Amino acid sequence: MTTLFDKLHHICIVVHDIDKSQAYYESIGVGPWTAYPPLAEYKELNVPSKEGFLTLKYRVCNLPNVQIQLCEPSDAPSPQRIHLNTKGEGVFHIGFEVPDADAAQAEAGALGLSVAMHGRRANRTGFDYYDSVEGAGVTLLTRATNLPGK
Repeated sequence: MTTLFDKLHHICIVVHDIDKSQAYYESIGVGPWTAYPPLAEYKELNVPSKEGFLTLKYRVCNLPNVQIQLCEPSDAPSPQRIHLNTKGEGVFHIGFEVPDADAAQAEAGALGLSVAMHGRRANRTGFDYYDSVEGAGVTLLTRATNLPGK
């Protein structure tokens, strides 16, 4: 049994106006929100458009059991922008925490999942978006923030 998708980390929602969406969530008691740092720390990046990726705006809210992410894409091409233009606001991906990004990518490949987007920092932590929409109804993502083996 795979362990790729057994530790839910976050749900990412694409929105037209991140400030308006954050204000709504805060009005119903969901918060506090913080800006996600710039995405420039990725040394290895395989995304459809680097400009589209680097101009994504994120805000995160860490609840006791899960993180909620709001994502506002710029007008630059990106899968998030395409989702927003074709499907409207809503869940873009579900993110799962893994201990080792490279091992998770290999395990996903063995399961028949292809990588749609990929990023690694210098220490090999990072993310993989999988081409899972057809089977899962949503993009699945794995992310590792700790050094492999830690």
